[in-house]
Amino acid sequence: MNILIWNCRGAMKPLFRKTVMDLVAWHSPIIMVIMETRLSGARAMEIIETLPFDGVEVTDTIGYARGIWLLWSSNAVHVDILATTEQEIHAIIRVRSQSLNWLISAIYGSPRFTERCVLWENLKMLANIHDLPWAFMGDFNEVLSEEEKSGGNPVCMRRVRAIKECIDACPVMDLGFSGPKYTWSNKRETGDLI
Repeated sequence: MNILIWNCRGAMKPLFRKTVMDLVAWHSPIIMVIMETRLSGARAMEIIETLPFDGVEVTDTIGYARGIWLLWSSNAVHVDILATTEQEIHAIIRVRSQSLNWLISAIYGSPRFTERCVLWENLKMLANIHDLPWAFMGDFNEVLSEEEKSGGNPVCMRRVRAIKECIDACPVMDLGFSGPKYTWSNKRETGDLI
C-alpha cells in the first residue's frame, strides 16, 4: 500500500494541482498526506474536489500558515478519524482487501515549542489508548540531534528531551527517509539547505 507525504508549502501555487496529479501518476498512493497547505475551509474543499481522492480530512490553518490534508481512496481503505487539531490528524486505517487495521498520525508540528509540547502530550495519550501498528509521519519541526541539521542555531537540549520523551513513550521507530538529507532552505541557495 502506497502512502505519499508531501510538504507543498502552499496549495494556492499555480502548479499545485498538476504536481499532485503527477505524484499520483508516479506513485499510485492510496493515502496522501499534504502538509503546509496554508489553506482550509471552503477554498480547500474546492481544490480537494478536483483531486483523485474521495476521502478527506483537513485541519484548520492559522491565518495563512500550516494546514494538513489527509486524502484517501475509500475503495481501498476505510478511515475512522479519531482526532484533528491544527498540528495533527489521527485515524484508524482499515485495509479493505485484508483484515489489517493500523493507526496513522499525520503531523505538522508548530514552529512554537510550547505548542509542539501539546502535540507530544497528545501522541503520548494516543499511545496509551491504542495498541495497533502505528505510523506517524510528517514534519515535526524538531531535530533529535546536531547531525540532523546544518548551520543555524545550536540544538536546544530541552527541545530534544521533549521529543525524545514522546518517542520513548510511543512504540515507534524512525524508518529513515529517501531524498536529500537537508531540505529546508528559507529561500536560500541549494548549498545553504539546513
